[in-house]
Amino acid sequence: QVQLVESGGGLVQSGGSLRLSCAASGNIENIYSTAWYRQASGSRELVAFIQATGLADYADSVKGRFFISRDSAKSTVYLQMNRLEPEDTAVYSCGVQLVDGSLTRGQGTQVTVSS
Repeated sequence: QVQLVESGGGLVQSGGSLRLSCAASGNIENIYSTAWYRQASGSRELVAFIQATGLADYADSVKGRFFISRDSAKSTVYLQMNRLEPEDTAVYSCGVQLVDGSLTRGQGTQVTVSS
């Protein structure tokens, strides 16, 4: 199993930046991909993901503003969020898919962007 802890959320003004962290522990060698999700009201949205190969992709709504990266030595995946907009306000959570296909998601961290 893998345990995930997110951090880095908070309140920021429109146009500002935040960096979220997703620290993994446990059977991290079995992680195939790590993703960031967000949920405001309604359904959860996939924001970005990065695979063990380094392949990454983003939702159209955040392309060019958000950047996902990882520090393998720290078992941490980051989401750098720039030019934040009020529409980015949500609870952000990270999730991992293991090589066996199983999924785990963290508790989430609140991001609030004021106008």
